[in-house]
Amino acid sequence: MARRPRWLTDDEQATWRSYLLTTQLLDEALDRQLQRDAGFPHAYYGILVTLSEAPQRSLRMSELARRLRYSQSRMTHAVTSLERSGWVRREACPSDRRGQLAVLTPAGMDALKAAAPGHVAEVRARLFDRLTPTQQAQLRDICDTVLAGLDTNEDAAPSS
Repeated sequence: MARRPRWLTDDEQATWRSYLLTTQLLDEALDRQLQRDAGFPHAYYGILVTLSEAPQRSLRMSELARRLRYSQSRMTHAVTSLERSGWVRREACPSDRRGQLAVLTPAGMDALKAAAPGHVAEVRARLFDRLTPTQQAQLRDICDTVLAGLDTNEDAAPSS
């Protein structure tokens, strides 16, 4: 006998739709701001940040993809674009000839430093300045709870 669906209540449905629209519009606003002010998308900002925080500003391509939850092909495409800008370079992995490292260049670090103030201002204006400190703590707790049920990659920290 098939189980009956456990439909969302009206309140749950309203919360779900609000969440979906909020995350979509926030992602779009952050992407627009970075495109306008820095000339690259939010996804590339995440790559630059992740590399900037890595030892020697370098990570294996597979590790970078794992941390950002990107497919290998998406990461390859993004790094190729960042290479064209001179912000990332690829190097052979010294410990494994099959692997490649993505390395943040000085120009990439400069681009990240130039983009960061505008990005942080946009994040503040669109999210944190609209919430009380209590709401910020609640949002983090909610996100951590949901993330714990979704994330099978505990070592990777979200970046943005």
